[in-house]
Amino acid sequence: MAEQDVEKRSAMKYDFDTVVERRGTNSLKYDFAKERGMSEDVLPLWVADMDFQTAPEIRERLSRAVSHGIFGYSEGKEDYFAAVSHWYQKQFGWEPKRKWLVKTPGVVFAIAAAIRAFTKEGDAVLQQQPIYYPFGEVIQKNRRKQVNNALKLVDGHYEIDFLDFEEKIIANDVKLFLLCSPHNPVGRVWKEWELRKMGDICLKHGVLIVSDEIHSDFTYPGHPHHVFASLDERYADISVTCTAPSKTFNLAGLQVSNIFIPNPVLKQSFKDAIGRTGYSQVNVMGLVATQTAYEKGEEWLRELKEYLKGNLDFARNYLKEHLPEIKLIEPEGTYLIWLDCRGLGLSEEERQILIAEKAKLWLDKGSLFGPEGEGFERINIACPRSVLEQALQRLEAAIHQSKSSSTGQ
Repeated sequence: MAEQDVEKRSAMKYDFDTVVERRGTNSLKYDFAKERGMSEDVLPLWVADMDFQTAPEIRERLSRAVSHGIFGYSEGKEDYFAAVSHWYQKQFGWEPKRKWLVKTPGVVFAIAAAIRAFTKEGDAVLQQQPIYYPFGEVIQKNRRKQVNNALKLVDGHYEIDFLDFEEKIIANDVKLFLLCSPHNPVGRVWKEWELRKMGDICLKHGVLIVSDEIHSDFTYPGHPHHVFASLDERYADISVTCTAPSKTFNLAGLQVSNIFIPNPVLKQSFKDAIGRTGYSQVNVMGLVATQTAYEKGEEWLRELKEYLKGNLDFARNYLKEHLPEIKLIEPEGTYLIWLDCRGLGLSEEERQILIAEKAKLWLDKGSLFGPEGEGFERINIACPRSVLEQALQRLEAAIHQSKSSSTGQ
């Protein structure tokens, strides 16, 4: 199997095996360990950007833009929207309209704007923990009430507690629901019936929905992504769909997200909230990269997803063979894996000493994602296979060392 995998990787048109040095580039992932309380020699697999160069087609187009040498205020024209729209039609069977589009520098920025646009201080906003921690941060920092419909872990698979979902909405008079689809960090790709059930409950109680679909391009075979707004015109009328090429093509630093709001009243309120921040045009290089990604990036993404599936298979097999105390929560989507480390029998503090100080790894501890994440770790597997192998070997060595120390061997 290992030989077949090497052969398959060598036959790829695009190179995902080469380790690209990111230190010394002001990389948040690599260059800010000390500032964030970590040792400078840690191997980072925390923040959700990839250690792969973006598609060469995108790099070539960006190089031409740099050669032009003028970086003034810019906007996307018809060909920009056509590229975005065609991507969503082809990948997901959804045809967004240009009049729905609002561009923002990021999805979290858009979520914060939606919270300010559609709720007032003290209003309740619903989320489903364990969840991407900026959700809770923007709720709290905007002085809204954070309400949690906790996901249930059942036989290694996360499920929605729909009874609790509706009860929380009623009891707290929830105004807005932040949907993470696919879900970060647990890796669920919501089935159509699950999305419809949440949508119907929100319709029944007048709850607006902000759907963060930034990871939609990363799903594994048998788990198709459904754009929430595409399932019913009534859902589209109460929803804000947040998309971006940043995760898909490793463009987060270029800061362009495409937000779709079919309801014109909601769209205007959203634009007004952005206007109050003083923000207008997005990054010119982001516009160039986004259009090129959606026009020319499909083959690169197809190979990337094959490579990531290989990384997932490698991690799964390594854990089973070498670290049976750690259980992989089988992901249906995203390039982030959620590990159940409770079998190590360590407290949160002990586990962080093991991972950060002994294994020299920088991961995202599960408690960041809410109390339901305690005992878990999130790992970014969007890196060369050799880096992932090194990380798991470090973890294995640290665990064995700790076991030997505890038994006095």
